[in-house]
Amino acid sequence: MKKILHIITIFAFFLGYSQLTNVADGESISLRIHYGFLNAGTANLTTQKVNYRGTPHLYVKGTGQTTGAVKAFFKVEDLYESYINIDTELPSFYVRNVKEGSYTQHLQTVFNHDNQTLILTDRKTPANGSKLIKSVKGVQDMLSCFYYLRSKTPAELKVGTIINMSVWIDDEMFPFQLKVTGTENLKTKFGTINALKIIPSVKSGRVFKEKEGVTMWVSNDYNHIPLLLKAELAVGSLKASIDDYKNVKFPLKFTK
Repeated sequence: MKKILHIITIFAFFLGYSQLTNVADGESISLRIHYGFLNAGTANLTTQKVNYRGTPHLYVKGTGQTTGAVKAFFKVEDLYESYINIDTELPSFYVRNVKEGSYTQHLQTVFNHDNQTLILTDRKTPANGSKLIKSVKGVQDMLSCFYYLRSKTPAELKVGTIINMSVWIDDEMFPFQLKVTGTENLKTKFGTINALKIIPSVKSGRVFKEKEGVTMWVSNDYNHIPLLLKAELAVGSLKASIDDYKNVKFPLKFTK
């Protein structure tokens, strides 16, 4: 489950200043996750407009859990949270709280974009205290980067675009390169919809089968909601498809 949330949130980049005006308060997007032929789990992304430290923010919550037969032998309950400054579209506070089999982790990150530092706190072992870590300009977290992508207009997501960015994942900074490779009509449970095809370059080895083993399709409109994700892993393949959506700001144009 951690892997699919990683995949969802690496598809984002910096293309100039804008605001999170195309993501509705109370939006909910659900994905059905398959590992090979198995129905492996679900992932959900929800939004809420709040004030964080006196400033308007978009609160994003991402959850993931295994289901069915997979849950019987490997239980996953993952929670990711991000408070995104609506004006700057940069994260202020980020939480990763996961339970994956016998593995657990609970990390909190406070971002200071003015001096390009962040404070990382391990809530699982408070005795370790907090760490002050040097960051980079415009860093995003796993959730905020995806909503930064979604804020862009179709004109800003042109086929052939190649973008580099940095994303704070767990307790490390990762560089990504992203390619907008084309458009296609994608079949979903709701009908067929025109989609952008996006491929990131990711580090191969322990998780991904090859450098460009991940592909994502998002709606080719002002919503840019995730429709389908495919990943070739070191062992097997993973797929996530849209299963439900609510309170999306702009109508989705599905055809039968």
